[in-house]
Amino acid sequence: MRESILVLDFGGQYNQLIARRVRECNVYCEVHPYTMKIEEIKAMAPKGIILTGGPNSVYDMASPHAEPELFELGIPVLGICYGAQLMAWTLGGKVSTAPVSEYGKTEVMVSDKDGLLKDVSDRTIVWMSHTDYIEAVPEGFKATASTPVCPVAAMENDAKKLYAFQYHPEVTHSEEGMKMLSAFVYGPCGCKGDWKMDSFVESSIESIRQKVGDGKVLCALSGGVDSSVAAVLLSKAVGKQLTCVFVDHGLLRKNEGDEVEAIFGPEGNYDLNFIRVNAQQRFYDKLAGVTEPEAKRKIIGEEFIRVFEEEAKKIGAVDYLVQGTIYPDVIESGLGKSAVIKSHHNVGGLPDYVDFKEIIEPLRMLFKEEVRKAGLKLGLPENLVYRQPFPGPGLGVRIVGEVTAEKVKIVQDADAIYREEIAAAEAEGLIPAYGQPGALGQYFAALTNMRSVGVMGDFRTYDYAVALRAVTTSDFMTAESAHLPWEVIEKVTSRIVNEVDHVNRVFYDCTGKPPATIEFE
Repeated sequence: MRESILVLDFGGQYNQLIARRVRECNVYCEVHPYTMKIEEIKAMAPKGIILTGGPNSVYDMASPHAEPELFELGIPVLGICYGAQLMAWTLGGKVSTAPVSEYGKTEVMVSDKDGLLKDVSDRTIVWMSHTDYIEAVPEGFKATASTPVCPVAAMENDAKKLYAFQYHPEVTHSEEGMKMLSAFVYGPCGCKGDWKMDSFVESSIESIRQKVGDGKVLCALSGGVDSSVAAVLLSKAVGKQLTCVFVDHGLLRKNEGDEVEAIFGPEGNYDLNFIRVNAQQRFYDKLAGVTEPEAKRKIIGEEFIRVFEEEAKKIGAVDYLVQGTIYPDVIESGLGKSAVIKSHHNVGGLPDYVDFKEIIEPLRMLFKEEVRKAGLKLGLPENLVYRQPFPGPGLGVRIVGEVTAEKVKIVQDADAIYREEIAAAEAEGLIPAYGQPGALGQYFAALTNMRSVGVMGDFRTYDYAVALRAVTTSDFMTAESAHLPWEVIEKVTSRIVNEVDHVNRVFYDCTGKPPATIEFE
């Protein structure tokens, strides 16, 4: 059985980051709601359990709690933030409202290096986010780190293999957080580190082959990284039993439909059954008059499925539909008691009725960087594997308000200019190229729903404002607005207002995630 770490989700928004960090230690990790039954946990037989943060107070009986038996299984347990307080409270310690709340980068003093903090500096920076604190540790525990206002920043009971951090080691601002998580995974959990993309690709191909048998498979191919990796993975597994349908919904980036066909079509490098469906007007008609973001997402998701059903009927009985859903899609669509940020096209945007036996999502448990690694193992070219992320609903969520063909052309042209100038700036060394420290994680142009007065030549204009977005991120769960050189922004702005019809203003989005999401809708 593959070794694994189980993360129990108590409702925080950094929860999937924990799983990603554990996987960076080459150990497989899954996230499940805190309501997971003890018998299910025993059946899963994890090497360790991590309890996540959350927005509640453990002494409020309406808050999520864990069964005391969780701490008696003999499985090492690490509590983080709310999870740390939950461990203390459940086992007889005291948790109270802190006299002083801590938020952001905080220096902690390490007082004991016999356990998980053995390789950590005496003073280290961590990311705090709490209003409650552990006032007194349970019997058998010792405090191992503190701050001037938090007497128990970390605690442990090594005899029972129970550990707790008040702070968030998974966040990049915790300077030695990976050392701490690695110490848990490879120390008390005794993991060996067998989670590698080679084994994932091989096992996925074999499991897909067994599941599908001689059935027919239809793959939703958008040309993005996720769906492309899913398509090639399925092709390796079932060959000509797979038909890839590329739906051009009219919400793609400029010239992208033709580029996708050039890669995967008859003249491309892959032995795929490829069908292109030009359904632009169909989507525009469905989206006419719709302004609410969730409504747009669900309309686009439902139309995708309807198009696939129609194509399936044309090619005969189809048993399975393949989608490139990845783990962050699942998380942000709501897992357990976590807040629903937005439904994703591949998850919450699906209609209730789907005319297939089953939906196969081979990448569902992977983070974006893991998908890229899988793509390289499958032999996809680097320029495809490392291309810019693009949402399933496409420009539908980069156009604020109603979607029309005219607005799509505006944002396509503006985005093409922006991408050209970013590429030029990277080539000139003005900004770091992909793979270098500080490189852009994602960048695009969006169309706001704001119109304002301007002047071009001797004429008054009343046109749209384009917003430019660029972020740096390691995981797409959190992101910071990129500090682009002014000369780059200035050049992009000049080109857009001069070359794109119906645009007279350009804004730059300076907001991080949180509080914003990366996409506009």
